[in-house]
Amino acid sequence: MAQPPSRGIIRMILGNFIKSLIPKQIKGNYMGTDTFGNKFFEIPVSSSSSKSRPSRWFEPVIKDDFESEMSAEWESWLRGRRKLPPTDEELARNLAIMEMKKKNAIEVDAKGSLPAPVEKGFESFPFRSEFEQLPGLKPKKD
Repeated sequence: MAQPPSRGIIRMILGNFIKSLIPKQIKGNYMGTDTFGNKFFEIPVSSSSSKSRPSRWFEPVIKDDFESEMSAEWESWLRGRRKLPPTDEELARNLAIMEMKKKNAIEVDAKGSLPAPVEKGFESFPFRSEFEQLPGLKPKKD
């Protein structure tokens, strides 16, 4: 006759109880700061944990302002799309590319004798009379 599996269950319960007594990391490891001043933290996955992903979060410059701006590289790290946090060189290179694109966009608009778009909001979207405003409607001829 086969033995009942009670000993295996008791061993598993006792093992889980002992694992629960092991102190866990509560405070996260500081990983870096973005150009807006947000600080990023991580608690890595431990072998005794049942989690498969590390815990990641950020502290905004203004407390409880979680809608503040964040660089795309840090956001992708925060959401788990990349394993390693971005380096300072990578952030500086991407910031320089972003500034160059803004400058080029203003130059292109200046050549077309159109006003430069404003920084934020839907109002900043440039109006071009030669393009459709709504799909299927022909643009008005001036």
